[in-house]
Amino acid sequence: MNDLFYSLGDFFVWTFKLLPALGNLPNFLFIAVITGYFLYWLSQMKKHSRAGEL
Repeated sequence: MNDLFYSLGDFFVWTFKLLPALGNLPNFLFIAVITGYFLYWLSQMKKHSRAGEL
């Protein structure tokens, strides 16, 4: 069981070493994804409020 946790920990340490090389790209990616989902949610809310008016 310890081997699983140590290998998982090594994987996360390896991925965190890649983050400085990527710069702000992960930040912009998260911003784009969250903005997209937010706009989708707003459009669904607008459709829902129109359906309630009828």
